[in-house]
Amino acid sequence: MKYKRLQVEKEEYAVLKQLLHLEGPALASSMPKHLYKLQAELREANVLNEADMVDDVVRLNSLVTISTMDNSWTNTFRLVLPTKSNAKEKKISVLLPMGAAVLGYAKGDPIQWEFPGGIKELKVVDVVQHTTQEK
Repeated sequence: MKYKRLQVEKEEYAVLKQLLHLEGPALASSMPKHLYKLQAELREANVLNEADMVDDVVRLNSLVTISTMDNSWTNTFRLVLPTKSNAKEKKISVLLPMGAAVLGYAKGDPIQWEFPGGIKELKVVDVVQHTTQEK
């Protein structure tokens, strides 16, 4: 991992904290595994001001390209809040397994994540930031 821990912008962290109930104990038994893992990673994340965020980190509204390690499969999508999710427009919710897997990772980072079909190893190929971040 390029930056050792997830890099998350302060306002986005506040939104995610509400969505994932980061305050208090994690309720592992009632939470899907991918959200429990995201919750744990966010507790250890570097929370940064907007001015300190680097452009190669996946955040809300980033256009993200990921692939398998052998490049046999590639996918590009925009990471969004659940209310903006739209599969036809390739807008993936941060609360879906794929969205949770990439949040806070940087271009070039390998990602090992448990999806419904099992553990997959992917890499972040490219990250393009939206010019006006929608919150």
